[in-house]
Amino acid sequence: MPPPTPLRLDLDGDALVSNWRWLKSRGGTAACGAAVKADGYGLGARQVVDRLTTAGCRDFFVATWAEAEALMPLAPGAAMSVLHGVRSQDMETALASPARPVLNTAEQVVRWKPTGRPCDVMVDTGINRLGFSAEDLQSELLDGLEIETLMSHLACADECGNAQNEKQRASFAGLAAGVAAKRYSLANSGGICLGADYAFDLTRPGLALYGGVPHPADETQQAALQQVAHIAAQVLQVRDVPAGGVVGYGATYTAQAAERVAILNIGYADGYLRGFSNALGAVSFEGQLLDLAGRVSMDLIAVRIGGARVKEGDWLDVDYDLPEAAARSSLSQYELLTGLGDRFERRWA
Repeated sequence: MPPPTPLRLDLDGDALVSNWRWLKSRGGTAACGAAVKADGYGLGARQVVDRLTTAGCRDFFVATWAEAEALMPLAPGAAMSVLHGVRSQDMETALASPARPVLNTAEQVVRWKPTGRPCDVMVDTGINRLGFSAEDLQSELLDGLEIETLMSHLACADECGNAQNEKQRASFAGLAAGVAAKRYSLANSGGICLGADYAFDLTRPGLALYGGVPHPADETQQAALQQVAHIAAQVLQVRDVPAGGVVGYGATYTAQAAERVAILNIGYADGYLRGFSNALGAVSFEGQLLDLAGRVSMDLIAVRIGGARVKEGDWLDVDYDLPEAAARSSLSQYELLTGLGDRFERRWA
């Protein structure tokens, strides 16, 4: 058995469930599902599905059939949809799986219709990504399909005042009136927070489940949505840097006076990217905020520890509040979550 890694991701299952319940309440009478693609946004899809199933979630969404297979079997009454549809290469797996494809193209319809099995259908209302056009829906293309959920996806749900949101909502409502399906679904995390008109029958949150805040300026969302992922990295060395000494690649940090720095086992290979270089208050030890010194490298960061009693082997908490980290690094909250690497020991509480 290999030794324990010097890098941890402590995951808060109670926070995950609390976030889902809050999102469910925002959707009114709509069912609330969960996007668990990309291995539960990098946190561990199996653990996410288990916890949310226990909490009452019954609708899960992944990108590919490989992701669906990794999460089987589901609990009784739970369902899974594969957002990228069904390619010819997927058919053998799809026919052996209880998961439903989300059909996006005429070719997928031709492939799936002879099976006589239920499916979901994606319609494009303005994002021009996956899905059928409004013109496609006016043809006989979908005739004979047993459509469980007709869905679409918002392009600007993280921008409250963007007119594209209402344009897409109205477009989807009009298209839904002409397509027979058991349920209709439009809202992701940001869409849920735009208001009840966006909920329809089923919402599909992703980012907000994991502690992301769709609209960071909204104090209600900031207060309600709890951080799920907490990073801790172990100190590999504590060293003295003389006045005038530089730290890290590019010599971007110069000590103005003699100081102590701790070298931590985390870097951009773990998803902690160079945008955090020289960040202020990015690490803490026993409640004391500490600054990064110099660039983030592939496997290491240096932290100014001042008078903190940090020693080799100690664990330091690395700030990963998603809205703040996104603002600091110029990355999206989605990238910050899904980019966390495989070298973390993921520990669910």
